[in-house]
Amino acid sequence: MPFADVPLFIDALILHGLIGGLDVFLDHELLARLPAQRWSGPEQRMHSAREALFFAIFVSLAWFEWHGAAAWWIALLYLGEILVSARDVLIEGDTRVLPKPERVLHLFLFMNLGALVVLVGQALYGWSALPTAVVRTGYGWASWVLGAMAAGALVWAVRDGVSATKHPSFPRRREPKSS
Repeated sequence: MPFADVPLFIDALILHGLIGGLDVFLDHELLARLPAQRWSGPEQRMHSAREALFFAIFVSLAWFEWHGAAAWWIALLYLGEILVSARDVLIEGDTRVLPKPERVLHLFLFMNLGALVVLVGQALYGWSALPTAVVRTGYGWASWVLGAMAAGALVWAVRDGVSATKHPSFPRRREPKSS
């Protein structure tokens, strides 16, 4: 399938996977070394939850359309992602000062998440008017890219979940800076 024939929400989802992967490798692994930090359990749990959600999102949208009431599955996955992201921002703000590259990548991730909610929401709006069904589809190379991203997200969800169990306690809160 030519690039121009891939729906825009699939392109935005691939972009989100690329930015998110860069955030994980550069910021969480290389700079912050989160799995090695004894205070990282709560943050690692949020990351594991997000990666599990994106595993489901990648698989669900790579090869399926969600018609009628089935569209709620995708809406609930995105609602879960928004809630996990909100909680993760609070945990990160209470436990560490984010390096500049991580703050910039998070900005791009949040902007892209907003675009994804709009673009996927448009697809769901159209799909919800159809009879309830999960319909097999495919976007050629893009479905395979999302499938690979799903596999990576699942592996990292397990990895971060295991890491979180090694550091189960909630970290002490940082004192807010005086203004």
